[in-house]
Amino acid sequence: MQDYFPIVVQVIPLDNYHVQVFFDDGKIVEYDAAKDLQGGIFKQLQDIRIFKDSCTILNDTLAWDISGDRNPSECIDIDPFTLYELESINHLIA
Repeated sequence: MQDYFPIVVQVIPLDNYHVQVFFDDGKIVEYDAAKDLQGGIFKQLQDIRIFKDSCTILNDTLAWDISGDRNPSECIDIDPFTLYELESINHLIA
């Protein structure tokens, strides 16, 4: 699967600063963003409302659209390959 480029098709932000991430090939992972919220650009996501309300898909990956204008160059996003390498949680989803 070397030629596969992971594309995120759905994200579900959770109350514990985790995000369930669904890929176009059916894989589902859970990204723990809590560790990233300590500083830098991610610090503004410490407010759980902002974390959940701005969580979206931009650039075919998990992103936070802080400005609300859906500008892919002004979002906080996570490399889709980084997300895809996380352990699958498909067995936990009914």
